[in-house]
Amino acid sequence: MVANNKSRECIEACNDCVEACEACITACLRENDVKMMAKCIQLCRDCADICSLCARFEARESQFAKKLCALCADICDACAAECGKHKAEQCKKCAEECRKCAEECRKMAA
Repeated sequence: MVANNKSRECIEACNDCVEACEACITACLRENDVKMMAKCIQLCRDCADICSLCARFEARESQFAKKLCALCADICDACAAECGKHKAEQCKKCAEECRKCAEECRKMAA
């Protein structure tokens, strides 16, 4: 069990972001014009991977967790910005979860 609430909140935000990104990827791949969604899919893949890794580093109280959280926040911001450009409901949900995750990761990186 993670030692403090700050870590727990970060881990939960990261895991929620992974789920949102994966759902967004799936929805984007079902779009008629998948090519138009390529940047969204790519950023969601990067974001899901870094969030998953970040949650694991936090859970194990890695000495590198703070640095990873800072990078995770940057990638979440980029993903939120891209997803925010699209009208699809899944993209909007993903952007929202990415912003929440970026906020929690920045708290951990501070």
